[in-house]
Amino acid sequence: MTAPREATDPLQVQARALGDPTRHRIFRFVVDAERPVGVAELTDHVGLNHNAVRQHLAKLVEAGLLVEGVAAPTGRGRPRLQYTVEPSVEGRWGATGPYERLALLLGEVIRTGDAPIEVGRRAARRERLGGDSRSGDAVGELVDRMARHGFEPSVDYDGDVVDITLHRCPFETVALADPDTVCQLHLGLARGTADDLGGLVVDELLPRDPRRAQCRLRCHLTDDDRGAAGSG
Repeated sequence: MTAPREATDPLQVQARALGDPTRHRIFRFVVDAERPVGVAELTDHVGLNHNAVRQHLAKLVEAGLLVEGVAAPTGRGRPRLQYTVEPSVEGRWGATGPYERLALLLGEVIRTGDAPIEVGRRAARRERLGGDSRSGDAVGELVDRMARHGFEPSVDYDGDVVDITLHRCPFETVALADPDTVCQLHLGLARGTADDLGGLVVDELLPRDPRRAQCRLRCHLTDDDRGAAGSG
C-alpha cells in the first residue's frame, strides 16, 4: 500500500497547519493583534506551556503563515522572539489583505476629502506598535513596518542620508492605473511611521514602474537616530 504523499502546494501546507485547533487559535490571535506578538502572550492566550507554544509557532512559520522576528532588547538576556503575519498570506485564512486595506484607505480619501498623503499618515499612526516596542533605531523600525505591509524593503546609508528601496509594490495593479494616489498613500504611511518613531524624516518617494518596483524612500537622520545608525 502506498503511503499518502505529503502536501507540497503552499495552500495545502497552510491548510494542514491550520487544521490543528490550537495552531488556528494562535494564528487568529496574531492576525487580530495587528502587531508583533510574543511567546509569553500566546501561552496565556491558549493555556499551554512555553515549549508547546513554540512548537506550534514553528509549524506556522514553516508553513509560511507567520514570520519570526526579534523584539528590541530591553535589558540583559537574549532578545525575545515575536511573531507577525506573513505578508504574502494576507487576504487568505481570514487575514486582511493589501487590497482590502487599500480599499479602506481609498474610501477614507473619498469620505473625508483629505489628500491621500494625509490619509496614509493617519493610517500609520493608527497602527503604531506602542512605545515599549521601540528599539531606538528608527530606520530599522521603519524598514520592519514597511516589510509587514509587503514592500520587501532594503536600506542603504550615505552619511545622514538614508535610502529605503521598496522591492515590491503590494498595490501593483491599482498603482498602474492611478500611480499618484497610491504613491501618495505610500509616502503618507512612511511619513506617519517616521513621525511616530522620531529620529528620522522621510523627505520624498522616488517612484518607479510598479511592475518592476524599486521605488525609493529618500530619508535623512536627525540627531535622535544618528547614534543608532552609527552602531549598526
